[in-house]
Amino acid sequence: MCTTCGCGTGQTRINGKAIPRHTPSRSQSGKPMRYQLLTHDHAQPRTPDPDPRLAPDTLHSGSGIAGTHAPGLSQARMVKIERDILSKNNHYADGNRRNLSAQGIFSLNLVSSPGSGKTTLLVRTINALQGKQPLAVIEGDQQTDNDAARIRATGATALQINTGKGCHLDAHMIDQAIAQLKLPRNSLLLIENVGNLVCPASFDLGETHKVVILSVTEGEDKPLKYPDMFRAADLMLLNKCDLLPYLSFDVDLALEYAHRINPTLPVIQLSATTGAGMPQWLDWIAAGCRQATANEQGMEQHIEQTPHHLG
Repeated sequence: MCTTCGCGTGQTRINGKAIPRHTPSRSQSGKPMRYQLLTHDHAQPRTPDPDPRLAPDTLHSGSGIAGTHAPGLSQARMVKIERDILSKNNHYADGNRRNLSAQGIFSLNLVSSPGSGKTTLLVRTINALQGKQPLAVIEGDQQTDNDAARIRATGATALQINTGKGCHLDAHMIDQAIAQLKLPRNSLLLIENVGNLVCPASFDLGETHKVVILSVTEGEDKPLKYPDMFRAADLMLLNKCDLLPYLSFDVDLALEYAHRINPTLPVIQLSATTGAGMPQWLDWIAAGCRQATANEQGMEQHIEQTPHHLG
């Protein structure tokens, strides 16, 4: 069981079928590999000292070298466990990245808190790309397949991963999902992660880019509250902008906070409901797909031009 969030105790399912998470599995090289989700935590980049700006009566339970606290575990033990878990995850992520790149597949990991409008954004995106771009969706959720059903209603292929008590997708799950999807070359792969702004920041899935979605119905200070997610993101989408006339949300302040954490983070303001700002988002995806295709063709050309010597 995860020392911080409880993940790892539930049963993971892909399209309703249980998959083992504590048994040997294949590695990207095809050799057996034991992938165990042991007791672990998702400690973020170390914050050994309490923030002096916080009130003196604030409890700093994340002030150790592990950046978190768990009853019965020392800070050193938690750091070792985290490194072991993330090392195994990164092995799969590296393999996923190589496989996707070799096929010219542009992959996006969409992350946000619950209710930000990720699924609505995906539906709008898919409808706009129908017939123009081969694509598939991997849906991450703890229990239901409601979001996958919404995606399939568009005619797109969607594979559901239920994580049980797990609060994020990991690279091993994506490895198995990709094997089932059998994506055509030069596809767009959209991954909707479990609604959570904490743990998904630590888990590389092998995606091309991590896209963080912030809704104007949330607080402007989300980037400061969850800095690791905004630091890890390559793009921020500010969603539900059609509601701004009815809210006290300060857009400039939200952008200031986001750029305080990640100064080079590009931002697209949009509304998945009305379609405002969607062309800029779609152009960004199209540019990424073109680059993925160009990279794949460059790899193929390099292989063809490489001399082959018979031993």
